[in-house]
Amino acid sequence: MTHVPVVATSEISPGASAGEHTLRRATAADVEHLAGVLANAFCEDPIYGWLIPSSRKRPASLRRFFEIQLRIVGLAHGSAWTTSELAGAAISTPPGSWRLPASAALRNSAAFAHVFGAHMPRALGYLLRMERRHVHGPHHYIATVGVAPSSQGQGLGSKLLGPTLDLCDAQQCSAYIEASSERNAALYERLGFAVTGEMRFRDSPPLRLMLRLPLPREPGGDRRNRD
Repeated sequence: MTHVPVVATSEISPGASAGEHTLRRATAADVEHLAGVLANAFCEDPIYGWLIPSSRKRPASLRRFFEIQLRIVGLAHGSAWTTSELAGAAISTPPGSWRLPASAALRNSAAFAHVFGAHMPRALGYLLRMERRHVHGPHHYIATVGVAPSSQGQGLGSKLLGPTLDLCDAQQCSAYIEASSERNAALYERLGFAVTGEMRFRDSPPLRLMLRLPLPREPGGDRRNRD
């Protein structure tokens, strides 16, 4: 296993106010709480519902999954942004680091099997299809962005993505994300992403593959507005 099967999705409303939420990098001490926040954010997600069909088991399975992802992807190989209130999280990896190292995958293979249970073969097949369809070339990969249900609709998801997208523009590097619904795809489009393809595995819901090109620079060095 070389990568974590993740569907990036959240309630992002770029036009809304994100209130007084202050961004900061997540730490190891935040992992347990943020795993619960992400599990709640993704509990009704169509892809995770397909990967973990049991609505009774899904909340606990997702908590385990996001705890693994936060530790071995966000903290160990990329970045994980959250807020002062731990109201959400955005996990991303820099160019060349989107694949989970084989050693880390091996160490956590039993934990992943515990997450997906009898559906692990289907999850592995889905993962392999995602890897084959993953964008080529240098890019920041946004693996997950999710907001606590009580804080959705305030523009917090787009705020959590801000540091990564700003870095993409500063480095003139693309960003890649996957959207599990038409609504989420439309919201990501407001942040500059465009659908480049669609992926299905067996009878899974569609996964929209999306790429954001960096904002071009003005001759003086300032970034142009995409609008």
